[in-house]
Amino acid sequence: MENCIFCKIVKGDIPCIRIYEDDKVLSFADVNPISDGHTLIIPKRHAENIWEVSEEEIAAIHLASQKIANAMKAATDIDGIAFLQLNGRGVNQVVMHYHLHLIPRPAGAPEITMTKWDLKPGDMEAIKKTAENITSAMK
Repeated sequence: MENCIFCKIVKGDIPCIRIYEDDKVLSFADVNPISDGHTLIIPKRHAENIWEVSEEEIAAIHLASQKIANAMKAATDIDGIAFLQLNGRGVNQVVMHYHLHLIPRPAGAPEITMTKWDLKPGDMEAIKKTAENITSAMK
């Protein structure tokens, strides 16, 4: 896609700090990091979101994420890694090219809001109905 910043990075039109690359994915340092080592993994082919990315690309992204996570753990002093992936403007996806964030967190780092929420018991009938609807819609 000609106006996609991540497609321009894949093509080499915009520089990046490469971390990992294979035939399906590219991983690079986030230039607006939440923490040291914040990394993005993208499919090389343009896919806007989870509904457009292929199964093969999803598999390649997650295989790469495991390699990168292992390297992060070996190379830095981290206590955990948040994997964050957003789909659509309704959840604040800003770059409309599928991407997975790997956000390393050292011990004692402030919590990431997305990783902590209040546990409130839900309406079990509503939960069951929604689950049934989702299950019946699977192809």
